[in-house]
Amino acid sequence: MPAPACRLCAAALQRVFVDLGTTPLCESFVTAARYAEVEPHYALRAYVCGSCFLVQLEALVAPSEIFTEYAYFSSYSATWVEHARRYTDMAVERFSLDARSLVVELGSNDGYLLQHFVARGIPVLGIDPAGNVALAARERRVPTLVRFFGASAARELARDGRQADLIAANNVLAQVPDLHDFVAGIARLLKPRGVSTIEVPHLLRLMERNQFDTIYHEHFSYFSFLTAQRLLARHGLRCFDVEELPTHGGSLRIYACAADGAAWATQPAVGELESRERSAGLDGLNGYAAFAERVRETKRAILAFLIDAKRRGRSVVAYGAPGKGNTLLNYCGVGTDFIDYTVDRNPYKQGRFLPGSRIPICPPERIAETKPDYLFVLPWNLQDEIIEQMGSIRAWGGRFVIPIPTLHVVS
Repeated sequence: MPAPACRLCAAALQRVFVDLGTTPLCESFVTAARYAEVEPHYALRAYVCGSCFLVQLEALVAPSEIFTEYAYFSSYSATWVEHARRYTDMAVERFSLDARSLVVELGSNDGYLLQHFVARGIPVLGIDPAGNVALAARERRVPTLVRFFGASAARELARDGRQADLIAANNVLAQVPDLHDFVAGIARLLKPRGVSTIEVPHLLRLMERNQFDTIYHEHFSYFSFLTAQRLLARHGLRCFDVEELPTHGGSLRIYACAADGAAWATQPAVGELESRERSAGLDGLNGYAAFAERVRETKRAILAFLIDAKRRGRSVVAYGAPGKGNTLLNYCGVGTDFIDYTVDRNPYKQGRFLPGSRIPICPPERIAETKPDYLFVLPWNLQDEIIEQMGSIRAWGGRFVIPIPTLHVVS
């Protein structure tokens, strides 16, 4: 069987970064009516390209199977909505946006971000392939185009006079199998002085903090700043600034403009991060070699904790039903033998079961009814919000379990 080809440079992919076995799609929540049916499982194997060093999965599943109806609604995270509000304040000031501007968000979900621009009287357009989340966005007065974005969509919008002053692409680039079509679309849709901000989980942080559970089929690519720059440069875009953010366990916000765009001077942060990534070995294969064994050791530690807790008669339930949690549970082989149920604030998920593990998803109120000894936090990137929100478990001696970067218990 021939080696798969790199989606950035087309070189043959021969080096495995980490192998997480076979799992179902992490957002394919199971209804009660389909509980007894067998779910399709797909290999969850990440490669690192020996030429351009992009970490990536094979596109084993068509995006239409994943994103046409999507279970993730951004607005259920107060932390993420606040992140969007702060971004809006920054963008309006830095890019002098007003009622004559157009802000386009790619992968706009339920309007969690663009609603803040609407409140300030700035025209917006959301683009998202999932009809169910687009409906929620429209209820927030966020006009939303339901389709996959790429060069074709950009040409049509540009012909209609809808080029953008600002294009926001938050946590969507990783979910695009055809990177070149997507980035070509960004370059085409921008006005000559326009700016695109692209937020992606930072591969350097993923590796340093052992965040293997952020690898799942819905995320096709995992970016260092060096590889993101290579991709954008292929389409005439220049990274003129970059910020390191705490979101999703550590993300980059990359600022890009036309390569010849004199309006935006390259900031010192660009060279500083390039240098730091090279020092970490991300421009050579040796820098990626140790990650897989750290992941295997994390699996052993999680299972050792759960086995010990159950042998001592302790009850364990989970908080959240995020994609990362499903990667973790399926890779570790954890089901209702260890975790009784999980809770989630999203009504779409309640009453369903986690893919693969078949752990039932309940409303958060269930926790007060059963008073578990441990609350296993699956969306560990929101641990501060969750610990504050669920602080009542301390009344009966309940404790929080945070699995990443290394398992630890918070009392």
